[in-house]
Amino acid sequence: MRVLRSLLLVVLLGFAAAIFAASFSYFKAQDLEKAAARLALHRSTLVSELRHFSHLPFLLSLDPFVIGAVSDGNIADLDYRLARYAQSAGLEAIFLMDGDGRTIAASNARSDASFKGQNYAYRPYFQDARRGQLGEFYGIGATTGIPGYFYAMAVRPPESEATGVIAIKVDLSRLQRDWQASGENIVLANADGVVLLASDPSWRYKTLGQLSPRQRDRILSSRQFGSETLAQLDWSPDASSQTARLGGESLTYLSTSDLPNSWSLHFFTPPDQAATRAWLATGVYLALVLLGLSVYQFSRFRSVRRALVLSEQEEAQLRLANERLAIEIEERRAAEQTLQKTQAELERAGRLAALGQLASSVTHELGQPIAAMHNQLAAAEMTDGPTSLSIKMQGLAARMEDITRQLKFFSRKGRDSFEVFDLGETVNDALALLEPSIEARDAQIVVEQAEAGDMTLNANKLRIEQVVTNIVRNALDAVDGGDTRDIHIKLGQSGHNVWFEVADTGHGLKGKTLDDLREPFATTRESGKGMGLGLTISAGIVGDHSGTITAKERPKGGTIFRIELPQNKDDTA
Repeated sequence: MRVLRSLLLVVLLGFAAAIFAASFSYFKAQDLEKAAARLALHRSTLVSELRHFSHLPFLLSLDPFVIGAVSDGNIADLDYRLARYAQSAGLEAIFLMDGDGRTIAASNARSDASFKGQNYAYRPYFQDARRGQLGEFYGIGATTGIPGYFYAMAVRPPESEATGVIAIKVDLSRLQRDWQASGENIVLANADGVVLLASDPSWRYKTLGQLSPRQRDRILSSRQFGSETLAQLDWSPDASSQTARLGGESLTYLSTSDLPNSWSLHFFTPPDQAATRAWLATGVYLALVLLGLSVYQFSRFRSVRRALVLSEQEEAQLRLANERLAIEIEERRAAEQTLQKTQAELERAGRLAALGQLASSVTHELGQPIAAMHNQLAAAEMTDGPTSLSIKMQGLAARMEDITRQLKFFSRKGRDSFEVFDLGETVNDALALLEPSIEARDAQIVVEQAEAGDMTLNANKLRIEQVVTNIVRNALDAVDGGDTRDIHIKLGQSGHNVWFEVADTGHGLKGKTLDDLREPFATTRESGKGMGLGLTISAGIVGDHSGTITAKERPKGGTIFRIELPQNKDDTA
């Protein structure tokens, strides 16, 4: 009996250890998942903030007043014009430099810390712009002492040898204030490992690692961080356990380097109570076990006392208890199945909600740059009159607006904007739109119509074009880097339906099904080469048009996607 009790104790402790390990792993995974979601949100916000004004230097380089100031030195009223631009766009400063780097006009010309007359030829953004590139640089202002992100673009007047550089300065301090308000620990570092922004101001301009003499010389020559000493940050990361010690405190740690300029974003969260919750779950288990053992011992004691006179009654009660236990087990199994189904539905709803938020964010963030493009083109046409370039740019801007409106299809499904058009022409339009991507991948595309037939259908033309564009773009990504980069597009008619197939020589489905790929953010591409929304959007559009989409592996390697759509000719009346 003593051996049996010892064995039972070992089994119970083993179960307790297993429950602790499983619950700790589960709670830890939840914490990491939440941290990863927050890191992705902060990353998208940072990228949006950086790219919000990237188009403005190009537009300013086409401004007639800026061009005139570079070509003939006429800077009358240019300071006031740049000040209005800076105030309207919410920029810290806009300034124009001549070919030697001397500032000849600035939006802050009337302030005590004016850039006018200062020479910034040593700044990397000026040197990159002089080479014909879009200059980008983060540093502490040599004149104002205020950090910011600089964009610069060369100004080359036609029929003139003079050259200038127009630059803007963007204040990113709002991001740091938002991080501080959130109460989270966030660090943004550049390619050298120097902290640019941080939720804790004391971490700013510290280094994540030891700087080499060459790095320090380069930073010193560009005066990127002024008189900052660039001391090393007191931290030690452990990527294997996804933890780090920061200022003597152990924190959960995640990071991403998928940012412009090879920057990296580091996210720290206080150690969650995963161990505490795991101990609590284990304690509940042990309490239940002890309670069960107590009940068992008490029942056994009473059973022994009443065994002689109540044996039949106890036997009946035991059968009843067994029946109740069986019912409870069945109810528990049913409850577990319901819970699993609910969890799966919640996960899918979460992904769709994230997709809706992403669509709303993209539509919102692209609205202002597109409006700014319209305004600048309108201003250029008022000054110089319509040109072939401005007309083309107006058309591209209008097309961008049409595309952003299509992102709203998740909440606006229906038969709006249906029209009769030829599917073959839509395929050609999509290929024309993807021509730069086709040339960049050196892909060979063949379009073939299976047989003579009516290829017209009554549908939303722009959405169908978006489906073709998404499928062909996926095929281009699949063949990129392969020895054979062939894409075969085939069109045909079957009954009252029209269809098209896109076959590529890429890497195939990699064991995934079409249902897997239709999930938001599911993709067969490498990390960082796509978000996996193309098939999700395409499947939604095809479904809205009562069509079907299928995918299968090619026998010789690659994938074949087939989309079939009803012609709906009877609905055109």
